[in-house]
Amino acid sequence: MALSTHTTPSGFLLPSIHSAPPFFTEQPNQSTHAHLTEEWTRLILTYARHKRLFVLRVEDAEVPGGEWDEILRNERINRRILPPYLSSLMAIMVAKNLAVYEPSKQTRAVLLYWRLPEEWADVLHSWATATGQLNTILTFYEISDPPIQSPLSGIPIPLLRRAITILSRSNRAQIIGVADGEGVRFFVG
Repeated sequence: MALSTHTTPSGFLLPSIHSAPPFFTEQPNQSTHAHLTEEWTRLILTYARHKRLFVLRVEDAEVPGGEWDEILRNERINRRILPPYLSSLMAIMVAKNLAVYEPSKQTRAVLLYWRLPEEWADVLHSWATATGQLNTILTFYEISDPPIQSPLSGIPIPLLRRAITILSRSNRAQIIGVADGEGVRFFVG
């Protein structure tokens, strides 16, 4: 079978390397391993951005029909990534600061940085400015689950907290304790 790109049912264009059986197994050759790790990292992050997925779990390699199935399996060549290989890819992504173990102190799930926390901070502040939320106290829930879809819809609270912390360091936001959890006030910056 020739290597070819393929469009998934969700409209994501898989790279031609996804049609290569060796792509789905950890390679012993160092240079091949390094190249395939870069390809997997790029694929995982672009797919996560396409589908707005924030969390990748080792178990996702074993779940047929799951939200990661389109990239972790290739039924056309009867291949799938095995959990130990996915786990090692996740560890490499954490080492490169492209993901973080969430919750911490475990190695089975990562929070993916398809946008770095610094980029999320800029998106967050731009959103607060554009929607007239400066000097208004908002709960984390109001930001991550707004009544109108926004670029921040569905953002996990740990990632939101990191973005707010970055804004706090530059005096563009302040974390405030509110009755039902944590809140934030945004400032002009």
